[in-house]
Amino acid sequence: MSEANPSKDPQDWATGDEPATGPQLSYLHTLAREAGEEVPSDLTKADASQMIDRLQKASPRTSPSAATDSEAPGADF
Repeated sequence: MSEANPSKDPQDWATGDEPATGPQLSYLHTLAREAGEEVPSDLTKADASQMIDRLQKASPRTSPSAATDSEAPGADF
């Protein structure tokens, strides 16, 4: 039997308590800059993943409604 969603919660990752990776931090700094937020210096992989998820949902560029908004009539002026 397999789970419907096999992804684990970042807090349950075996390496979740290790320092955030370079790619995570790079992407996180981009998202945080757009959101006007600061990135803590001591993030773990799990913390970085959760912050990325949160900022993606809040970003007009990466949120699910961003694609819908850009496809709206009159959106390409």
